Amino acid sequence: MRVVLAEDLFLLRDGLVRMLEAYDFDVVAAVESGPELTRALAELEPDVAVVDVRLPPSHTDEGLQCALAARRARPGMPVLVLSQHVEQLYARELLADRRGGVGYLLKDRVFDADQFIGAVRQVARGGTAMDPEVISQLLSRRARDEPMGGLTPRELEVIELMAQGRSNAAIAERMTVTERAVAKHTSNIFAKLGLPVSDDDNRRVLAVLAYLDRGAAA
Repeated sequence: MRVVLAEDLFLLRDGLVRMLEAYDFDVVAAVESGPELTRALAELEPDVAVVDVRLPPSHTDEGLQCALAARRARPGMPVLVLSQHVEQLYARELLADRRGGVGYLLKDRVFDADQFIGAVRQVARGGTAMDPEVISQLLSRRARDEPMGGLTPRELEVIELMAQGRSNAAIAERMTVTERAVAKHTSNIFAKLGLPVSDDDNRRVLAVLAYLDRGAAA
C-alpha cells in the first residue's frame, strides 16, 4: 500500500516512516511542507496520505488544506490527518464531504503502533477513523448547544460511549444494563439518524458523525 507522509518534525517523520515500513507500507514520499505535499499527492496518487494539520510555510492549517484540495481533485482520496490538539473546526471541515476515507488522530496516538496502523488501514479502505477524544469534545459541544437533538437521554449516553470506541458489552457494563438494552438503544439511534442497523465499527462512527452533523445544520 503506497503512502505519502507529511510531517515537519524530522524525528517524528522518520519514526513514522520506519513504523509504516515495518508494517509493509510503501512510503513513496515523506515531505515536510505544504507545497511538497501538494506536489506529492498530485504526482504520486498514493493509496493513503498521512498528513500533519500544521505544515510550513504557514504553520496554521496548511496540511489540512492541501489534503482537502487533493480530495477535491481526486474525490475520495484517503487522508488521515494528525494534530497535536483537538481542533473542532478542522475535524468538521475534514468530514464535511461525507465520502469516507478520512481520519483525524491526535499525535499522541501514533506511539501506539496498533492504534495508528489500524487507523491508516481503516482510512485506506475507505472507512472513517476518528480519535475518541476528538469525537468526545465534538459531542460535548453539540450537547451544550442542543442537549437532546432528537435522542433520549439514554440514547445520548450510548452514543457518547460509542464515540469512545466502546463495544456494546463495554457500554452495557458502564451503564449497568444488559447488552440487549444497549442493542435496542443502538438500533433506535441508527433509525433516528437514518442509518441501517449494523455492528460495523465504521457505521458506528458514522452514526456519531451524523448526530454531529444535525447539530451543525441546526
